[in-house]
Amino acid sequence: MFSRLREDIASIIERDPAARNGWEVLTCYPGLHAIIMHGWAHACWTHGFKWLGRFLSHIARISTGIEIHPGAKIGRRVFIDHGFGVVIGETAEIGDDCTIYQGVTLGGTSLHKGAKRHPTLRRGVIIGAGAQVLGGFSVGEGAKIGSNAVVLKEVPPGATAIGNPARIVVKDATGRQDTAAARMFAAYGVTANGDDPMVKALHDLINHTAAQEHQIDLILSALKGSGVLCEKLIEDQKFDAERLNKLF
Repeated sequence: MFSRLREDIASIIERDPAARNGWEVLTCYPGLHAIIMHGWAHACWTHGFKWLGRFLSHIARISTGIEIHPGAKIGRRVFIDHGFGVVIGETAEIGDDCTIYQGVTLGGTSLHKGAKRHPTLRRGVIIGAGAQVLGGFSVGEGAKIGSNAVVLKEVPPGATAIGNPARIVVKDATGRQDTAAARMFAAYGVTANGDDPMVKALHDLINHTAAQEHQIDLILSALKGSGVLCEKLIEDQKFDAERLNKLF
């Protein structure tokens, strides 16, 4: 028990630059308190003391603002940062080294008792503030969920999910190694190269349109050189790719 507590404190100090020492983490971090009390509640739940497990979970919610059902399974070195408003459902499973920020819901969309209704987070998952992960699917190892994302389907390992409904950004598969900065812990699930795939598609369309306009200008110049006169667009109506790219 104490070795696991030391692990949890060390992992919090590693991931939170505001944490100054172990005593501060032990006495002032509600996420750690919620994890400790969940351990008690889960032990009661699995040994048949269902009411006592729920009561301990209720006390933990009052004192920390974090609601974890006693039936949920939580791995080692899980860090709930700030934590207020976090809700973790009965059949949720959280792997080792996961990080969860405030306002996150690991919820279920099914009403069938006994079924796997809540998500499973594999090792090292990061879920940003306000994200909603809803359903009995898995979020792959090392995946990141951006703040306020609404995730309704499985997320592959190493991918990032952003938006509502969440869109999946798959890690570059060209074989290039990640830089040291990219391998570092990403607070709130934010990464430098985690662009929205919809925005990327819009940029590609804008650039393609700009290339087509350039080709049309070349064709018009060639026709003019051959003595064929074509009406030219008014300058104000010309396509401004640079201005549009700045909007996204």
